Amino acid sequence: MSIWWSLHLRRDAASVPLARRLLLGTMETAGVDPEISYDLSVALSEACANAVEHGGGGTCDHTSEAFRVTAYLDGEKCRIEVADAGPGFPAAGTRPRPQPAPEAEHGRGLCLIEQLADHVHIGNKPGRGGAVVSFDKILKWREDAPLTAV
Repeated sequence: MSIWWSLHLRRDAASVPLARRLLLGTMETAGVDPEISYDLSVALSEACANAVEHGGGGTCDHTSEAFRVTAYLDGEKCRIEVADAGPGFPAAGTRPRPQPAPEAEHGRGLCLIEQLADHVHIGNKPGRGGAVVSFDKILKWREDAPLTAV
């Protein structure tokens, strides 16, 4: 079984729950275990919130006003990618990502994604710039799942 979808969303706070609901609906329909679905939906929400907050650039063609979310449920794994048109992440080795204080209200999104997913890649888009956060997780299925991995 393979399902994938891609969204081109405005950099607006209302886009975050839209992406999250679509992911949860897809996973529920496919029969993914609710705990796995919840973990992935929280990770997706964090990645989208980062794209909304930090994903703008200085371009005049309005590409900085949007970001892209793509989700793949393929076999036993779900992979999610969130890409924006912002300044991207600092070059590797130039500055370590600061760890947020436990009481901090901001700056914990990437750490949460790393805790909730099995594999995480954080980087920049080649060429035009922008950040890309992709993560995947091995799926578990409900016993009554209408669609299961083959």
